[in-house]
Amino acid sequence: MSPRVGHKRPKTLEKCKIMKHSRKKLLDDKPKDGPLPSSTGHSLDKPLSDVGLEDDTKDASVFDNLLKILGSNSKKLASIYRKRRREQEGRSDTEEEEDSGSQSSSLPDGVDTGAGSGIECSSEATEGDDVQDAVVNHYHIDEDGDEDATSDANDFQDIENEYRIDAEEACTSTFHGHLGHDLTNEEVEKLLKKQWKFKWEMPATEMPMSKWVGTGDPITMDTSTDLVYGLKQKLYNNWLSICKSSGSSDFGSSRQKFFFSLCHTYRDILHCSKKPFYIKGNEEDSSIMDAYIIHALNHVYWTRDLVIKNDAKLTKQQEDKKEEILSGGTYLDQGFTRPKVMFLLPLGSIAMRVVKRLIELTPLANKANVEHINRFTEEFGAVDEEDEGEAENSKSQKPTKPADFQALFRGNNNDHFMLGIKLTKRSIKLYSDFYSSDIIVASPLGLITKIGEAEVDKEKDVDYLSSIEVLIIDHADVISMQNWSHLNTVVEQLNRIPSKQHGTDIMRIRQWYLDGHARFYRQTILLTSFVNPEMNALFNRSCLNYEGKVKLISQYKGVLPKILLPVRQVYERFDAKSVMDADDARLDYFCKKVFPKLKDSIEGGTLLFVSSYFEFVRIRNFLKSQNASFCLLGEYTKPNDISRARVWFFEGKRKIMLYTERAHFYRRYKIRGIQNIIIYSLPERKEFYHEIINMLDESKSMMCSILFSRFDQFKLERIVGTVAAKKMSSSEKGIFVFC
Repeated sequence: MSPRVGHKRPKTLEKCKIMKHSRKKLLDDKPKDGPLPSSTGHSLDKPLSDVGLEDDTKDASVFDNLLKILGSNSKKLASIYRKRRREQEGRSDTEEEEDSGSQSSSLPDGVDTGAGSGIECSSEATEGDDVQDAVVNHYHIDEDGDEDATSDANDFQDIENEYRIDAEEACTSTFHGHLGHDLTNEEVEKLLKKQWKFKWEMPATEMPMSKWVGTGDPITMDTSTDLVYGLKQKLYNNWLSICKSSGSSDFGSSRQKFFFSLCHTYRDILHCSKKPFYIKGNEEDSSIMDAYIIHALNHVYWTRDLVIKNDAKLTKQQEDKKEEILSGGTYLDQGFTRPKVMFLLPLGSIAMRVVKRLIELTPLANKANVEHINRFTEEFGAVDEEDEGEAENSKSQKPTKPADFQALFRGNNNDHFMLGIKLTKRSIKLYSDFYSSDIIVASPLGLITKIGEAEVDKEKDVDYLSSIEVLIIDHADVISMQNWSHLNTVVEQLNRIPSKQHGTDIMRIRQWYLDGHARFYRQTILLTSFVNPEMNALFNRSCLNYEGKVKLISQYKGVLPKILLPVRQVYERFDAKSVMDADDARLDYFCKKVFPKLKDSIEGGTLLFVSSYFEFVRIRNFLKSQNASFCLLGEYTKPNDISRARVWFFEGKRKIMLYTERAHFYRRYKIRGIQNIIIYSLPERKEFYHEIINMLDESKSMMCSILFSRFDQFKLERIVGTVAAKKMSSSEKGIFVFC
């Protein structure tokens, strides 16, 4: 496991001021008089925060420098810059014409127009041909020079015909309504307080023990009556066609329809009872996956079509009117960088599943060619089938691992990956450069590595995370078995002001990006099979969507009936004043109340189960200090040491085995020789509880002791049931026995 990397939030105020200030003044008809611009220009790779705005004199200088930067790649802005210089120096138009030859060659120092600058500039453009954009639009040209979204009249007409976009639909679209809203200072201050009140609730479809609760305006079942609303017609038709051809009966079901409609409200969503595909939940999991993939594709296509429409309209305008049109803010349709959607997934096999389905759900006209699909299959596919077959043939008995373990880990178990996906008019490009991608598929560890590299090497950056508008975190329960702090760090890194310009036309960046408010517009969809305090903290503190929040609250029956042995389960409650004191109180109770009995016992065969590595280390150190007879089986224990420890424990050479939940998650050992079990902390995954207890060697003296506090409510209710958990947490008694 990689250690968590610390991050300092960059100073964004000056960057926001300079971009916001410059766009408002860039096309001012009457510029203020000021000193001549500095002879040294600013490189596009230089952060805009290096430029200050201290007084009116510096305002003029900054404005001139920005014009020089942008004007180096645009005839339009270059002419504006020359006009400003002419007015400042009191020169006439005739004098300007005489100097036009020298002006065209006197580009500002430090401006790189080569391929390495990230901006493509042709020699014909420097000779006087019309260049439409102030800076190369990142939706138009990629590194290979492929014009995937040429903004001509034909493309504009195609969009009008294919998707039937009209002014009325654009005004009523949730996409336009969400991104077009301007936050007030009062709204921003309220969001920063992070005080959420879930005011309304509604029953969850096909989930009798669950309900949805949310902030803001209530959502009713009527919102999901029309699946086509706000969805691109091609996406809907293709989705319908695929489901019909596969014989699926789930298309348009009330559950699937409602979840897509829920995504389309652009609210933050916490779905904490999603039955995963590897625990007999393939139909439900696939249904929800289809809904969020369609939502992601819909968002990308709305974004792309809006940019192309605006390009087409600007092309039709007269050159002398474009400056005035752009300054009006009507054509603000972009972020700092192109990527708008991110999928955070735990394993390569799950990424394979999501990307393959994304390709299937993309309309046929938009996937005439899928680039690098063979490379993707090789890197994200399962292990060699021949080797796998030989391994199975060598075993005459049934598989020793549970079915859910085999379903989850039978494929690619790589947890370190990143993939860019670019959607063009007629193709899907896998492994595209992150800055030219529309969608990024990554694991938390893969992104943490990139973030760490950017901190060490100043030439690298992760600015492609600055404009993520839809974040989808699927199988968060599996991520919690990896390193949850990585996910926290990644989410904190999103929607920051970039350190470089990356060829973006600042004239078309949405105002709330420049104001540093992008995180208030980002939709986060968090999907998991269970919820814990860490997930709740992420959802409440790092998801600040102004649209509001929706989360699922469930009740549980418990898993006690799945215990096959007649074993007494004794629950012992210890008192803790706060969450911060709970770990120390648990250790203190174990040392004073539980361990003395264990130490005096002659019998061995005690399995001591802990749910976290932090607890594993504390108990290990305590047992060493007491010279106890014990062995270790943790997630970092070497295979040779594991084999030795299992033999020692089975033969009675070691009385205690210290075992972690993550070790059980990744290995699922069947441990022999267990006579008694002490559950120091309840497992997060409820299926582990009865799985571990059923490993007991049946005897008359077998017993299981469980420690818990009132802060273990989430874990406790999944195991004993919601009703029993509430009674156990609030009762005056501290001992509870289940048989």
